[in-house]
Amino acid sequence: MERGIGRSVRLFRAFLVEQTEPEVFYGTLARDSCELLGELTTLDGARVLDVGAGPTEFADAFRAAGATYVPIDHDRSVPSVHDGGVVATAEALPFADGSVDVVFSSNLWEHVRDPEHAADEMVRVVRPGGLVFLSYTNWLSPWGGHETSPWHWLGGERAVRRYTRKHGHAPKNTVGRTLFRVSVAQGLRWARQQPDVEVLVARPRYLPDSARHVLRVPGLREIVTWNLLLILRRR
Repeated sequence: MERGIGRSVRLFRAFLVEQTEPEVFYGTLARDSCELLGELTTLDGARVLDVGAGPTEFADAFRAAGATYVPIDHDRSVPSVHDGGVVATAEALPFADGSVDVVFSSNLWEHVRDPEHAADEMVRVVRPGGLVFLSYTNWLSPWGGHETSPWHWLGGERAVRRYTRKHGHAPKNTVGRTLFRVSVAQGLRWARQQPDVEVLVARPRYLPDSARHVLRVPGLREIVTWNLLLILRRR
């Protein structure tokens, strides 16, 4: 199914209220994610591991699709972890090899110090034929600095200082501590070097499917991608 501009407009409208109405944004994104995965696999009856789980909207969407949803996060205060979740780090998933049908990870990669190792762990725990859904915001994206954006383009530390002066407190996402400078090239390189996976989807997550061609242009792809989406099948 080809996704066009209408879907992108819907996602960006939801994104605009992320801070004031997070349930709208995350609910829209969760349903969209399930639709994308539903085109490639059957979620009904599948065991889905959400690495870096957060808002409960993802739990609701996957369970509505019939999946057994298992959230995992290093922060025990995360809402979805309270409901049958696991407290652990992405770099050391406490699951056996090939034990889940789908690994889902939305906007985690930019928050771990060793994203490639975390992604290796996701591939390890998914069964042969299963899927890994990996999506993240790259540093040079307009939203790469998260709440300090777009001032991160002038330097991550400078953006943090500006935010702190303006709001009277430090941002939740601090460069070098809880937010790291990941790139589109980094994710593509990791995926293409993995002998155990087949890359089914590689494109900007929020843009129309036709925008996948921008990934072929170094430099430009780092600015306009916004959020890289990779969907991989374990061989």
